[in-house]
Amino acid sequence: MMKDIHSYWAYIVVAILIFATLNAISGITKKKTFTDKDLRIGLFTLIVAHIQLLIGLGWYFMSPAYKALKADTGEVMGDSSLRLLAVEHPLLMLVAIALITIGWSKHKKKTEDTAKFKTFVIFYGLALFLILIRIPWSQWFNL
Repeated sequence: MMKDIHSYWAYIVVAILIFATLNAISGITKKKTFTDKDLRIGLFTLIVAHIQLLIGLGWYFMSPAYKALKADTGEVMGDSSLRLLAVEHPLLMLVAIALITIGWSKHKKKTEDTAKFKTFVIFYGLALFLILIRIPWSQWFNL
């Protein structure tokens, strides 16, 4: 059940992160004022991503991939699909969440609207990229 929640919540995270990144790109290109709406989109993205992190950590420590990693690290590292689930996915998701958190924190220190949007584009965009390259796609579509 925890795996299913983690998988379904991931759809929400990806959708919100795409929306937040596109909103920030739109803000730059249209030279918009950074409003409370933009602030809330960034904050909602941060919250949704952190909830996913907590769900993911809960699932990770119960997962067969983690148990296999504890039992025989060499075997896990030799199997690319198992390594993805046990090492690559969790590590890059942590980095992605850190980027979202840093982006949120840095945008608050900016005084110009364009700088706020650029901060979201850079940090949220990098996080989105990392998430998309390390989602276990084969399992994602076999729920």
